[in-house]
Amino acid sequence: MLDEHILFIDGEAIVIDKPSGLPVDPPRDGSISLENHLQSLSFGFKRWPNAVHRLDRDTSGCLLLARHPKAHKRFGQAFEEGKVEKTYLAILDGVPTEQEGLVDLPLAKTSTRESGWRMVGDPKGKPATTAWRQIAVVDGRALVEFRPATGRTHQIRVHAASGIGVPILGDPIYGRKGGSGGGVTLLHALTLVIPREGKPAIEARAPLPERFTALGFVEPEKTV
Repeated sequence: MLDEHILFIDGEAIVIDKPSGLPVDPPRDGSISLENHLQSLSFGFKRWPNAVHRLDRDTSGCLLLARHPKAHKRFGQAFEEGKVEKTYLAILDGVPTEQEGLVDLPLAKTSTRESGWRMVGDPKGKPATTAWRQIAVVDGRALVEFRPATGRTHQIRVHAASGIGVPILGDPIYGRKGGSGGGVTLLHALTLVIPREGKPAIEARAPLPERFTALGFVEPEKTV
């Protein structure tokens, strides 16, 4: 139950540690999604909370829910205005040639009948920038911290594969053909910080999941 995954809660916000494999939006096949858990996260409120942003199905970690419409609007504006601080961890399917850097690669959506849709680097696309740094290397794979300044669809996944040159382990779309990882993208939303006027900022940190520690990586020192 997601009520056991609470990282932060007050009268206007909840941050949960979303499990990998749980989609935020209801899938077309009718399988379980976040929506099926919202009633259990109401905690006495008549309204069910609603997600303010999105994480991919495979991505685990910090997900912000608003407990009423006014809070949802304020938080949504904070995301749109780039005021929200987000930190992600990913295991890459290899080791970058550099230790850190900044990927500035605009993104656009492309679609084909054969392979469906995906995001690609495109000078005419929407601006997208991501700062990154390598934290550790185990068995030829790198644990990398990502700090996206924008929130484009699949931004970190494309920036890893096309910007850094090393895809995220297990990425079924942007990863290496025949690569390991079982087709599950090893991406984790580690921290989330949302400033609020007249109130302390919302701060949450999701512990490193077992799928990361099973590959020999340990949680980095706290940055929040």
